[in-house]
Amino acid sequence: MSSFLYFIALILMTGWMVGVFVYSATGLIHLLIVFALISMLLGILRRA
Repeated sequence: MSSFLYFIALILMTGWMVGVFVYSATGLIHLLIVFALISMLLGILRRA
C-alpha cells in the first residue's frame, strides 16, 4: 500500500512541476503538490 501512495505522490508532483514550469500557475496546479505531500506523509506515517 505504501508503494502505491509513493507512486501517486510521484505522479502528482510531476504534474505539478509540469504545470508550474510550462503553464501559468493557478490555484488548481498548487493543489497537486498539496495532495502529493499529503500522500507522502501518509506513507511515512503508516510505515512508522
